[in-house]
Amino acid sequence: MGARGLIIGLTRYIRVEHIVHAVLEAIAYQVRDVYEVMREETGIEIEELKVDGGVTRNNYLLQLQANILGIPVLRPRNIETTSLGAAYAAGLGAGVWSSIEELRGMWRLDRRFDPGWSRDKRDRLYRGWKIAVKRSMKWIDEVGHLPGSGLSYD
Repeated sequence: MGARGLIIGLTRYIRVEHIVHAVLEAIAYQVRDVYEVMREETGIEIEELKVDGGVTRNNYLLQLQANILGIPVLRPRNIETTSLGAAYAAGLGAGVWSSIEELRGMWRLDRRFDPGWSRDKRDRLYRGWKIAVKRSMKWIDEVGHLPGSGLSYD
């Protein structure tokens, strides 16, 4: 809980595009963190990632995600699946559809993003991410102060 998002190492040459890229990297690496825990806890190898939501409109992010995970990332034609899922559940309950398998058959691919990085590059950059996250830990202490400064951020 003490970790904080950090923007460090800025120079006068940094532009807004660099900040945007850092945010997209953070999203992709956080997904990798979850992916790794799922693999470790279940022992199941995940062969592809199906995504949805507004951020999946960003082709750059999805290619980055495929590169970071080392598996294909699949975006459906309908990316707003929260409301679609509610409609499917209601339809199943009302007998519009007979099974979940029938609903799975309705999924349609918009675009597939295949990984383009080598395993070495992927693993090296992920190690760097984990080091950066570790360095951000306990940035703010338990009482909401920057350690040693007397400054409060509550």
